[in-house]
Amino acid sequence: MDWNDLRHFLAVAERGSTLAAGRELRVSQTTVARRIDALEKAVGMALFERRQAGYALTAVGEALLPTARAVAAATAGFGEAAAAYARDLTGTVRLSTEEIFAVTLLGPMLRDLHDLHPDIRIELDTSHELRDLGAGEADIALRATSTEPPAGVVGRRLCIDDWTLYCSRDYAARHGVPTSVEALRGHAIVGGGGGNLWRAYEAWIHEFGLEGQVAMHHASSTGLLSAVRSGFGIAVLPRLAVDDDPDLIRCLPPRKKHGRLLWLLTHERVRHAPRVRVVIDFLYERLKKRVSELGLST
Repeated sequence: MDWNDLRHFLAVAERGSTLAAGRELRVSQTTVARRIDALEKAVGMALFERRQAGYALTAVGEALLPTARAVAAATAGFGEAAAAYARDLTGTVRLSTEEIFAVTLLGPMLRDLHDLHPDIRIELDTSHELRDLGAGEADIALRATSTEPPAGVVGRRLCIDDWTLYCSRDYAARHGVPTSVEALRGHAIVGGGGGNLWRAYEAWIHEFGLEGQVAMHHASSTGLLSAVRSGFGIAVLPRLAVDDDPDLIRCLPPRKKHGRLLWLLTHERVRHAPRVRVVIDFLYERLKKRVSELGLST
């Protein structure tokens, strides 16, 4: 049975003819008659008596009319519920990201988002652990990866995730700015950052034999930023977060061909939830604007 045929059944039952029903439904009289014939074949019974004056319900048609009206009401109710859901911009959205992005980038953006959508509550997760979007551990992730997103995870690519070494202007005034790996041997390096960041950063330090230059270790990426801003030493920081900071100086160009891309990710399961869609669309537009302003490669 084609449930759309019930619309034609109800229109003919209420208007008394296929011509009047066609006008109401904005289809031809022939289409209405064909729909009625198809419905009668589907149920195996005549629903109307064809008379010269129009269509009259049979006893079976009269008996089925209340059920057809109930189906129409349920269909309308389903549409109204779906529309209400599409307009529902309330609830919690869990956002997972690196701590330094949360502190330097997302704060002002989330403030503006709250001004526009005060009924959306952001739960910001800056844990070093990689949250599983498929398991529902987060709704959205601002995440760097060198591989394609896993099955079920969808997202928007932002830029190449370049991190490189920075120092403060105060540090540069006192110690100068190292512009090569060899020049770093005379400077204090701040190590750490936690999680995957420290593993990659530490491997780079070992690669160039700079272990002896590490004068402090921080457990978080914001710790690295704090140490650099204090003038203590030099540390690796993300270009997207700090490249336009007037108090910081980039010492070396980023490493080439590292393969890391920064993505704004979510899962198929929640991507169409209105509150998630609003947040990810808002953040994407703001982040892409910043990528463009900094001239970062995409």
